[in-house]
Amino acid sequence: MKYKLVLFLLLMLGAVSCSKIEPRKPINPKPSTTLYFEAMQQNKILNQKADVLIAALIQKDSTTQYIQSSNGFWYTYNEKVEEDLPTPKQGDEITITYSISDLNDSIIYSKEELGLKTYKVDREDFITGLQKGVKLMKVGETVTFVLPAYSAFGITGDNNKIGLNQSIKSTLTLININK
Repeated sequence: MKYKLVLFLLLMLGAVSCSKIEPRKPINPKPSTTLYFEAMQQNKILNQKADVLIAALIQKDSTTQYIQSSNGFWYTYNEKVEEDLPTPKQGDEITITYSISDLNDSIIYSKEELGLKTYKVDREDFITGLQKGVKLMKVGETVTFVLPAYSAFGITGDNNKIGLNQSIKSTLTLININK
């Protein structure tokens, strides 16, 4: 009788333990890659809209010749130096003045407000499009850059006067290159 009871309990234990086991879910699930993909698609759409807006602005301004850079921004020379002078290179310390306006030429930050700026080329944080643009300039030149938001302050703006995903114009004068 004892053996039958033990055998019965073992069979019951075996039957209960063979039930389907449910896996535990992670406490902190990984974020879905589809969210990243959707955000990338939204950024591409915003960038295309900025490019279309800038292209329309440039086409409308038929008196000025704009040059498209390979870095995604446009520029035009206000004052061009024809002499064979050096351009800034990585690590050079330069002195500049610049202003920032919206695409309708309304001043956001004036040259006086921003003051004289000393900048180490590619060694300091600065507006992405202008970091690349100053390397095209010679001392004494003044250039107006038209920067889409992704080459300016990005989708967040500057948390002050420059809005979310705002394209800008910046007129920059290279005053000096200190090697």
